[in-house]
Amino acid sequence: MPELPDILAYIHALETRIVGQRLERVRIASPFLLRTVEPPLSSIEGSTVHTVSRIGKRIVIALDDHRWLVLHLMIAGRLHWKPAGAPLTGTTLAAFDFPTGTLTLTEAGHKRRASLYLLSDEPALRSLDRGGVELFPPDFDRFHAALGRENHTLKRALTDPTIVSGIGNAYSDEILHAARLSPLTLTRNLSSDDWHRLFDATIDTLITWTERLKTEAGDDFPERVTAFRKQMAAHGRFGKPCPRCGAKIQRIRYADNETNYCAQCQTGGKVLADRALSRLLR
Repeated sequence: MPELPDILAYIHALETRIVGQRLERVRIASPFLLRTVEPPLSSIEGSTVHTVSRIGKRIVIALDDHRWLVLHLMIAGRLHWKPAGAPLTGTTLAAFDFPTGTLTLTEAGHKRRASLYLLSDEPALRSLDRGGVELFPPDFDRFHAALGRENHTLKRALTDPTIVSGIGNAYSDEILHAARLSPLTLTRNLSSDDWHRLFDATIDTLITWTERLKTEAGDDFPERVTAFRKQMAAHGRFGKPCPRCGAKIQRIRYADNETNYCAQCQTGGKVLADRALSRLLR
């Protein structure tokens, strides 16, 4: 799922392409995408885009007459910038036509999880906010209060959108590796030094990756949005050497996700139980 650095890279690219432009036409290819009925999509054709922002992992496009298009890419949704009037392809769920080009939303696979909302009142827009703390501008006290409110594992605390806004599976692995903290450490067990390392690692990781993604795209639209990147230290690197100590990266699998970590750097050399393997072996 695109996370905060990916969403910010998308927003940066969209601001230079559609802010101040007229939305000429909206084309919907999948009936599962649009989650609202009123107002109708036809009502925003001809509207001007005023801002592009975010709520959590959602992209918010503000239009005339206090109306907002809200896109949630979920796991496999991706945005693309095409020449104006580009035709719909097999994986395209929607196309938004502007004089300068066409923004398309695609989704890989057969599960249709991406969503599009058209909202016309601010309470409805605010209701999409899951309540997690925003990390920018950085505020250690606010961060500490949000994550320390309940006793959760660090992996759960970082990826729960009601606790922290914008972080998911990939960047939580990178943050915890940078902080040298176990994903299964409980928040109530963190020392003062641990809290500051976690906060610094969170901010540094998100800033570093946001700037890296923007630099990578340059003036082009970001087309390589993925949760798996060769420059990552832990995420998606099971069995590969830790860039810090050389030990093999380990993993914990659960459902459709896995947590990657370095036992040498993060857990004092202890390999954490893989839940999938534990269930298999009872």
